[in-house]
Order: sequence, then structure tokens, then C-alpha cells
Amino acid sequence: MFQGRYLGYWLVAAGAALFSTKAIFIKLAYQDEVNATLMSGWRMIFATPLFAIVGFWAWQQRRKNNQAMPSPLRFGQAVLVGGIGYWLSSYTDLKGLEYITAQLERLLLFTYPIFVMVLGAAFWKQPFTRHGLLGAALSYVGLALVFAMDLPTGGANVIIGSAFVLACALIFATFQLLAKAFILDMGSILFTSIAMSASGVACVLHHAFADGDFAITTWFMWMALGCAVFATVIPAFLINAGLGRTSAQAVGMISTISPLVTIVLAVLILGEPFTLADAVGSSLVLAGIGYFTLADARKKKMQELLE
Repeated sequence: MFQGRYLGYWLVAAGAALFSTKAIFIKLAYQDEVNATLMSGWRMIFATPLFAIVGFWAWQQRRKNNQAMPSPLRFGQAVLVGGIGYWLSSYTDLKGLEYITAQLERLLLFTYPIFVMVLGAAFWKQPFTRHGLLGAALSYVGLALVFAMDLPTGGANVIIGSAFVLACALIFATFQLLAKAFILDMGSILFTSIAMSASGVACVLHHAFADGDFAITTWFMWMALGCAVFATVIPAFLINAGLGRTSAQAVGMISTISPLVTIVLAVLILGEPFTLADAVGSSLVLAGIGYFTLADARKKKMQELLE
């Protein structure tokens, strides 16, 4: 058990680090052509078959083990929730990256746990907590600082891009709250495969209707392939494997490395500037999310001990 738990930590850390490369692949692809629907479409052209294969395997495993199979209605609901959730969050995220830096995108996107808290309180009767409010305050003070530093040079682009990425965080938070019941019903691997496959079809159709031209350069193709394999498929299953060996709270805490990896790669590969103000703002964002996740984990552990 001891070794399994620590293996889980390493799997989650590897998955979080790979997830953080997504913005780098996208920014590199945008050096050839800045087109969110084209990038989203090609990314999912490469990723969807892999998710479909894993989903078919998970479906067969449930049947082989005589586990309850999802009804046609439940399967259709999973396709709808997963397809729309992942498709919209993917599009708004990639659209935001047309306007802002990879560093700011990752910090904005990483605030989705705060949206989970707000939406949970508004629609799922989950009360606000002191640690949640304090974590949100720290994070948004940090974001305001980074935003204020980027605004003079980026102008309206910073506002537009930030709005798209915050919309992505809001959509993803909504999706997470809706997905919980499906994961309990059919398991994380099967639901993730269904959701990502449905999203892949939606992303391809979106570009087909919006543009219709799927022609790309060799460079763009390699970046889309890298984003699909190394920043989408592999980390999704690494984190699932890690979650099976450790707790959801540990996954949340370890995932705080994601913005740090993005910042380092953005500076080294993309040549994005990183100032003292960026460092202070990023630290506040990470401190806010880290405090929120750690305090929430401790609260849940105390509740379990009292039950």
C-alpha cells in the first residue's frame, strides 16, 4: 500500500506536468496559423480514436465482470454532458490563447476549483467555507496583479483572452459538478472515454461548419499531434491511474505543479517574459488554490473520522 500510494503521487505529478504542456504546443502551432477551431479539430482527430479504443476496452471489462451497464438513456446523457462540456471548454481555452500568454492562461484556468465552490453553493446547496473564501481572495489578488502587468502591453487582447479562459474555467467547473454522478455510475475511465470521444466529434464538426478547410502545415500537424498525445490522452490516463492509488485531495494538491511547469516552459521555449510582479502574482494564485485544496482535504478527513 505504501509503495502504491507513492507510485500514485508520481503518476499524478507526471500527468499534471504533461497537461501543462498543452498551452505550449498550442502557442507553437499558432506560430504557423492562429485558428482555435482548426487546432481543436486536429487535436481531437488524433486523440479521439485513442479515447474510443480505451472506452471500448472499459465497456468490455464491465460486461466481462458482470458490472451494471449504462442504460441507453444514461449513455446518451454522458455523451451530451461530456461532449458539450469538453468541447466548449476546449474551444474557449484555445480561443483565449489567441490573445494572451501561456502563463496567464494557465493561471486563469487553474482557478476552476473556485468556480466549483461558487457553483456548488449556488445550485447544489454546498455551503461556502472560510478557507474557500480566503483561497479565492488570495488567488484573485494574484490574478489581478498579473493581469494589471499584462494589460499595458496587451491592451484589449488581454481582456478578451482572459474572458475566454475564465469562461473555460467556469464551463469546466460546471462539467465537473455534473460529471460526478456519471463517474460514480460507470467509472472514471469509461466516462472519460465517452466524454472525450463525444467532444472530439463536436470539435471536428465545429471547425467543419465554421471554416471547412482542414489544410495544415507539417509543423502545425506535429504540434496538434503532440498536444493530442502528450498533453491530452497520456496525462488523462496517468492521472486516472494515480487517482486509483491515492485520494482526490492528493490529486488536487499535486496538480498545483501544473502552472509552475507551464511558466517555466513558456519562458524557456516561447521566450515569454517573467517579471517580479508575475512571480508575486503567480505565487498568490498558487497559494490560494493550495490553501483551499489542503483545507478542504483536512475538512473531509475530519468528517470521515466523525462518521
